Amino acid sequence: MASELYPEASRALVDERNALAPDISEAFQAFQKKVFADGALPAKTKQLIAVAVAHVTQCPYCIKGHTRGALRAGASEQEIMEAIWVAAEMRAGGAVAHSLLATQSMHAATKKEG
Repeated sequence: MASELYPEASRALVDERNALAPDISEAFQAFQKKVFADGALPAKTKQLIAVAVAHVTQCPYCIKGHTRGALRAGASEQEIMEAIWVAAEMRAGGAVAHSLLATQSMHAATKKEG
């Protein structure tokens, strides 16, 4: 995954980032722990949601981290892949739903020309 855009995550880079804003970094880490802890939704479900969202946001770090997190939380490879397919459908579904805007605009343009 190493590239100019996405450097390979390293302990040195993480430590440097955390040192630049330690209070915020600590608060974010505490927030992450709370979000992904068992609650109304079990941790496994939360990790599967995160895998799906990571694919929609296309964050390579999140994809890798939450895939590992889902596996640690007990998700199967099949559950992870189904979550990814749900994300793909939702992303494609958004394009289909928004096509109504284009259709409406085409109707409006045709009426003006006619």
